[in-house]
Amino acid sequence: MRYSLRFVGILVAAAGTVAAVSARPAAAPAPLALVLCAPGFPGSTEEAQSAMNTLAGAVSTAAGWKAGELTAIYFETEKAGLDRLRSADAAIALTPLPFYLQHRVPLRLEALMQAVEQGGGAAEAWTLVAGTGLVSGPQSLAGFELVTVAGYAPRFVRGPALAAWGELPRDLKVTPSSAVLSALRRASTGAKVALLLDRAQAAALGSLPFASKLQVVTKSAPLPVSVLASVGDRLPPSRRTALLKVLASLGSTPAGAEALAGVRLTGFVAADHAALTRARDAFDRIKE
Repeated sequence: MRYSLRFVGILVAAAGTVAAVSARPAAAPAPLALVLCAPGFPGSTEEAQSAMNTLAGAVSTAAGWKAGELTAIYFETEKAGLDRLRSADAAIALTPLPFYLQHRVPLRLEALMQAVEQGGGAAEAWTLVAGTGLVSGPQSLAGFELVTVAGYAPRFVRGPALAAWGELPRDLKVTPSSAVLSALRRASTGAKVALLLDRAQAAALGSLPFASKLQVVTKSAPLPVSVLASVGDRLPPSRRTALLKVLASLGSTPAGAEALAGVRLTGFVAADHAALTRARDAFDRIKE
């Protein structure tokens, strides 16, 4: 009987411990960071932070998350974006396709959705431009400099953007730059300069006073513009499901539409995995 009483005492004590543990408030979810990185595009981290806060707030409200559970930050340089994405709380990345392809393996990026840009869509063709009559095929670019905002990812230029046109000469110099106007002016004078332009840049060609001295040489097939991706295993499944649901309908509410407009987007759509696979395969076929 003495043993039985002792056993009962242990059960009572254990029950009290369980009750005390159960009474404690549940730990708040670890904060997650959405990192936007668009190398070469305008704006700085400081200038964009207000828009980033608005976007994070709109997503959090729609998802029913508490303030601070999601933060958002923008970087206009590749290095700064990479440094932030290596942080433990950086769970979601929103980047242009060249960045996604360049860094998807080391960062373990998994495409979830695609962003829809204002005045465009979720896909765009890249346009190769040179001085009129100077370029008739890929080998004509021997000794040229190719200027493009995507130049930080040369394998994107040689692969997804231009591989269907043909193999580019090895001595073609790919220069990362967003200063396309000065490069276009050089190309118009007959210099050995070509440019690979995104949709917005190509749309402005006709407005240039020297447009008649420039020639559109070729265009890529439509490619995803921006990719929203998870980073490693930092995005818990339940929060991933909630995030995807919210982003799919964010543009349908006034607050969500305003938040998206602040980052020049109109919404998000499901990732085109077939197009992404084609781009990835073309990228991977190019050797460093």
